[in-house]
Amino acid sequence: MTYIVTDACIACKYTDCVEVCPVDCFYEGENFLVIHPDECIDCGVCEPECPVEAIKPDTEDDPDGKWLALNTKFADIWPNITRIIDAPPDADARANETGKFDKYFSEKPGEGD
Repeated sequence: MTYIVTDACIACKYTDCVEVCPVDCFYEGENFLVIHPDECIDCGVCEPECPVEAIKPDTEDDPDGKWLALNTKFADIWPNITRIIDAPPDADARANETGKFDKYFSEKPGEGD
């Protein structure tokens, strides 16, 4: 098992989770974070830090493997992030939206550390 970041993170990108990760396995896209499944040690300390509950075990909210594949792909492309940064200005307004992947997902990398 590994932890993955799911749809709820898109367009919110709160980074409380990255600061508590003991192995620095988060990677930053323009408007989304991912967890590198080969680096994640399954400790779970990031999960309760996410204010929008976007972090889940891959066995819980990913029956078809979409989010595991997405996290894996972009963790190999995007830069590593290990510190808290400001969330987008409209993050709170979009926190409870559904279907954010189709509306907002961007493949562009973030800045990283």
